[in-house]
Amino acid sequence: MKFVIGLFVISASMVGGYIGFGGKLSVLWQPWEVVIIGGAAIGAFILSNSSHVIIDTGKALTTVVRGPSLKQEDYLELLSLLFAIFREGKAKGIMALENDIERPYESSLFKAHPRALERKRAIGFLCDYLRLISLGSENSHELEVLMEQEIETLRQEKSRPVKALNTVGEALPAFGIIAAILGIIKAMGYVNQSTEVLGGMIGGALVGTFLGVLLAYALVLPVASLIAGQRDETINYYNCMKAGLIAYLNGYPPQIAIEYARKVLFVEVQPTFDSVEKTTTETVRALAQAA
Repeated sequence: MKFVIGLFVISASMVGGYIGFGGKLSVLWQPWEVVIIGGAAIGAFILSNSSHVIIDTGKALTTVVRGPSLKQEDYLELLSLLFAIFREGKAKGIMALENDIERPYESSLFKAHPRALERKRAIGFLCDYLRLISLGSENSHELEVLMEQEIETLRQEKSRPVKALNTVGEALPAFGIIAAILGIIKAMGYVNQSTEVLGGMIGGALVGTFLGVLLAYALVLPVASLIAGQRDETINYYNCMKAGLIAYLNGYPPQIAIEYARKVLFVEVQPTFDSVEKTTTETVRALAQAA
């Protein structure tokens, strides 16, 4: 909804201002200028990026329309899952969770947290480090460094669509100038026409420059910035798991370990201490009933 509102405000202000000082809307209708600019931008994007980045950019653009995929409920459920794992690990030993770690999608402990299970890569990240802990890698500093390296790799991977869109956004004004130049070249072929006809053709050619700048700074670059923010939220999800795991490895009780995890979350999605306590209490009750 925010994306649609933003586009509406931009369009209304541009068109409204243009009409307000007496501009003719018919001059702005230059579909072939759009073809030149849009085609050049898409071609440059395809030429400069791998298939993986192109596909990932398409996925990122769908999230722009749908809105952020991570909400406070997702983080609350992640904290509940971490608490359940840490509690069982403290009570029975981490080796008792071997079957859960190896087959999380068949585990009743994991299946009790369906929102977390939807994030397969994050579940893989969590299970990989729980497996390392169960195999004897209990040096928290070494594991923290490894986790930071993996999260940094993930951050770089997640930033590739943003960089690709920024590159296209920076090139769009130049593509607009190219379209304008082609329009002027066309107009020069009609220098023997009336001033009204020639003026309309030159005005139409200059629309290319306008469109290139408008698409760059009012659409592509803001969308890239929005995607960057959403990707940062994904990275924060992994940082939450990392903080909890390191606290658990350092011997803190489960309730304290998930408090470490909670504190690294962005304020707009960070559950309150009371809501986390209520959720973990419900988790303890459910585990007791299941036992």
